[in-house]
Amino acid sequence: MAWRYRLLSLQLERPIRQNQYFKLGEYKLHRLGFGAMRITGKGVWGEPADLAESIATLKRVPELGINFIDTADSYGPDVSEVLIRKALHPYNDLLIATKGGLTRHGPDIWAPVGRPEYLRQCVLMSWRRLGIEQIGLWQLHRIDPKVPREEQFEAIAEFQKEGLIEHIGLSEATVDDIKAAQRHFEVVTVQNQYNMAFRQHEDVLDYCTRHNIGFIPWFPLATGNLPVEKTALGEIARKYGATPFQIALAWLLQRSPVLLPIPGTSKVKHLEENAKAADITLEPSDFEKLSSIQSA
Repeated sequence: MAWRYRLLSLQLERPIRQNQYFKLGEYKLHRLGFGAMRITGKGVWGEPADLAESIATLKRVPELGINFIDTADSYGPDVSEVLIRKALHPYNDLLIATKGGLTRHGPDIWAPVGRPEYLRQCVLMSWRRLGIEQIGLWQLHRIDPKVPREEQFEAIAEFQKEGLIEHIGLSEATVDDIKAAQRHFEVVTVQNQYNMAFRQHEDVLDYCTRHNIGFIPWFPLATGNLPVEKTALGEIARKYGATPFQIALAWLLQRSPVLLPIPGTSKVKHLEENAKAADITLEPSDFEKLSSIQSA
């Protein structure tokens, strides 16, 4: 559809460099996205403490040129998807990616369920809450170890054949998981934990880079626990007149062309600060210094 290709730069407060885009099927995504987990309550449970501010934050996302939002049915649960629809429907140039396969039993409690009938329910309920004709990107939130992964992949492939979802991704997946899933459908994204302080999925990132699979690092800012003291991060942040968090996001954007960071917040101010990271180009020597910081 033509609207997917329409560039937002004419409407934005600042231009976006061409290398800040990633092509995902027919979607041309600005590589710095938005994660919608933090617009819920404490422990990713229930309504946000400041509903008006969460709505305002969501409305500000497209104004900053961000056209990729990542959410999940388990955020709230349901709350994140409901608020996204309230603030942004009919979405226009936005790709709303969601996930399913985790159940919630209280704040900060997550349990995978990968039975095919439950995954179908996840897809259908997200489809209803978001108010869309087809989910542009649906991701398996976790592979349930109690259900053969082939059964989970077969079910998801069927959802795609039925037209319920357009593109498919995985979350917290290994290279072997990706290869197994690709026997059933094209894996277009992988969402694993990755940031400057946590780099245990380098092999998955390298595989995604070689095969042009979008890599969505969750907790891209390490929930605020970045190694600022006694490292190059604080020094380099001062050099660029930026915050350590902005530098950490800029480092991710330069680490690989398939990286799609999704920093999340429920505050307009923090969203605007994060978005400025896309304007920072690190000098090669600074990028190398940051890359040498001891990872977890």
